[in-house]
Amino acid sequence: MSGIVDAHFHVWRQADLPWLSGPMQPRIFGPYEPLRRDYGIEDYRRDIADTGVERAVYVQANWAPERAMEEVLWVEGEARREGFPVAIVAYADLLAEDAGRRLEALARHPSVKGVRQQLHWHEIADYRFAARPDLACDPRLIQSCRRMGELGLLFELQIFAGQVESALTLLRACPGTTFVLVHALMLEEEGEAPFARWREALARLAAEPNLFCKLSGLNTFVRRLDPALVARICRTALELFGPARCLFGSNFPIEKLWCGYRDLLDAYRSGIGHLSESERRAVLSDNARRVYRLD
Repeated sequence: MSGIVDAHFHVWRQADLPWLSGPMQPRIFGPYEPLRRDYGIEDYRRDIADTGVERAVYVQANWAPERAMEEVLWVEGEARREGFPVAIVAYADLLAEDAGRRLEALARHPSVKGVRQQLHWHEIADYRFAARPDLACDPRLIQSCRRMGELGLLFELQIFAGQVESALTLLRACPGTTFVLVHALMLEEEGEAPFARWREALARLAAEPNLFCKLSGLNTFVRRLDPALVARICRTALELFGPARCLFGSNFPIEKLWCGYRDLLDAYRSGIGHLSESERRAVLSDNARRVYRLD
């Protein structure tokens, strides 16, 4: 198998992130005191040592919005310094009047492959990020996502199952844009009824051909490494999307709150163990190389 591509990781300097350097803020992954320190690419490389990971996709880490380009430049510099190839999913305010200009500036950086503006909203206040639940179908955001497609950028779609209607509007309005569903639609509650609701929403999304499913952050809400849960979510997503539209992401160092990288990767390998060798290679490497245009 070719080297693994981790399609979702973060690095940071604590001082750059208001949520890490200032007062503790509600986060969907719970208390995060151990994360309140610098975590650079050298730290990430120690965590992935001897796991077979050879490339990774950095996903924006919520710097102050006006510093989005500075974030890109810092990550590019860190990747050069460490000699570790990193693609970038940057931040842009897709509702801004000059969103098109911001996207064009990002697209001039070959390392930038896409954008994430977190749209997840939930009845539980601590799980909320977006200002309202239906931002995905805001005409301004739709226009920006269409422009991303024209520029060769993808959009990382982060929502809960209850937001599926607005997400479908967005996906269907932007057929020329590639979307990646972050954390496999974020199953946030244990039990059979919540799982059934999540699965139904995921099935509706999977019918849209321009959407890929990122198998990442699957332990976020149980806040422990749960291999059985990882396997169940992986198998469901693979059944609905197929192995050609699913890709692995570690969400490190967030998941470092409860497990090491090797144990996490082993849980994913077990979860996709029913696939053929070529299908496993697609999920762990080939799909990410294709979706994020990794040379």
